[in-house]
Amino acid sequence: MKKTYFIVFISFLLIGCDTTKPNQDIEGQDELESLEIHRDLDVDKLKLKDLIYVPIYSDIYGDLQNQALLLSATLSIRNTSLSDSLFIDQIKYYNTQGDLVEDYINGETIAIPPMATVNYVIEKDDTSGGAGANFIVSIYAEHKNVKPIIQAVMVHYSGNKGFAFTTDGYSIM
Repeated sequence: MKKTYFIVFISFLLIGCDTTKPNQDIEGQDELESLEIHRDLDVDKLKLKDLIYVPIYSDIYGDLQNQALLLSATLSIRNTSLSDSLFIDQIKYYNTQGDLVEDYINGETIAIPPMATVNYVIEKDDTSGGAGANFIVSIYAEHKNVKPIIQAVMVHYSGNKGFAFTTDGYSIM
């Protein structure tokens, strides 16, 4: 009987040890790296060029004692075109002070196929951005009619309580 309990206990431990990272695809490759294009892209010939600012909240204040609530944040880039790819050559994450925290694609260009979405997660424990963090996303497409939706979703949970909210990206070009 003790052996059965031990096997069940070890099984629960192994099931609980999920090592998947939120920004990796099924094969374990970084989601953005898997979309990199390996050819030159002449952005001067593309009709849609825009720079999008997306506010992110890594934490917010939840009570009068100024206790910060840590949030996970997901940057979501959705290509709403039925026929055109969306090209991105910049996804940069800045903190409250305006300092560059991370350049997620490091000068590469990624292509998001028609009707596809790319999500990138800032984990709850990552406090490098602060309450005024933001992403800058540089987008291109062959036609002006491509209208991507770029948003962030912030989530906080504690026990059986939680909340979530979104922010929209805005053109700053």
